[in-house]
Amino acid sequence: MLSLFRRGVAPLLACLAGTPALAQPLGATIESLLAYARQHNPEFALMLREAEAAGARVAPAGSLPDPTFSIELRDIRRDGEISPTLSPSRVGSTKYTLRQMLPWPGKRDLARAAAEASAEQSNQAARAAWNELAMKLKVAQARRWELAQRREIVGEIDALLAQLEAITRSRYAGGLAAQADAVRALSERTMLRGELIALAAQSRTVDAQVNALLARAPDAPLAPPASGPRLPADEPAFARLAERLRDRSPELAAERARLEAAERSRDLAYRNRYPDFAVGFSPIQKGSRLVDYDLMFEVTVPLQQGARRGQEQEAEAMVAAAAARREAALQRTLGELGTALAQLAGARETAHLTETSLLPQARVNLQAAMAAYETGKVDFAALLEAERAVRQARLTLLAAQVEAQVRLAEIERLIGEEL
Repeated sequence: MLSLFRRGVAPLLACLAGTPALAQPLGATIESLLAYARQHNPEFALMLREAEAAGARVAPAGSLPDPTFSIELRDIRRDGEISPTLSPSRVGSTKYTLRQMLPWPGKRDLARAAAEASAEQSNQAARAAWNELAMKLKVAQARRWELAQRREIVGEIDALLAQLEAITRSRYAGGLAAQADAVRALSERTMLRGELIALAAQSRTVDAQVNALLARAPDAPLAPPASGPRLPADEPAFARLAERLRDRSPELAAERARLEAAERSRDLAYRNRYPDFAVGFSPIQKGSRLVDYDLMFEVTVPLQQGARRGQEQEAEAMVAAAAARREAALQRTLGELGTALAQLAGARETAHLTETSLLPQARVNLQAAMAAYETGKVDFAALLEAERAVRQARLTLLAAQVEAQVRLAEIERLIGEEL
């Protein structure tokens, strides 16, 4: 029992009691959010306490039932006396019986094994709940960083448009450009301000979602993200990740424990075909002296075979259902792993192409368009199109980086550990 607690519930409880003080402002890093969630998320705390309760059920499951003690007063109207008495020393005789039930050998071990498997299932369910919570926080933190970067991009584009607006005013004052160019530049800047308002609203929404996961008020302040998505240096291979998933996934481990508990319960149902026993010891008192002793041996007669056959059929069906559920969970998680891995690879390829090719080309094109506009070789519409191409390339790169982080968080949830 102690080893089970150390292997299962104790490491999870350490997440609540042993987390060090936050080294970073809350929200600046994903580590700060995870550390806070370990201590304050009520759903995770619920799963931990349920796992602890399941572990506490192991010892009683393999214990003997409590013995019984009875007193039998015989001939309470001793020698025909008119008034009966309940005094053990005054009745005809008093029999004291201590009785202990003894299950058929092996039943207690099977009951304990089934309880241990159920406790392990609860432990793994708590791990799975934590991985789900961690994934939500990682995704939300990636969204927060994306929104912060988008606001930064919009601010830089607004500064660029202010520069373009100054150029158009200068050219208009010199009669080299139409007034419509300056108006279009101003209109573009106004649209960017509207986009900033929308981004601020989205940021407040994501912050409220993060605070809900942390059991804080929706408008509680969070520090801005200090760093961007973290991605593994090497492309993870499906075969290696699938092996880690089979070995370490808490969801699959919970299903394995469920199957083991069902198998032990089935074995116990078959063992119930055999009788249980009871032994007893009875001192007999007459007056103030113990004058005799009785020994008792009792055995149950398993005559209700119809009921037992029904219990055995139920137990077999539960084993088959648990096995099918484990196989279904394995195939589903492998499918989710393959999908997330393919999407991660696609996002990384998009980010690489955008960063190494599309974005540099768009920036060169914008610089050329600005130089050409100043000399009157292109119109303002071409200049705006070049600016929009740069903005779109930067947003595409940002979206690909965040998408890769989201898929990585899904993979880490599936395999039960960080890459």
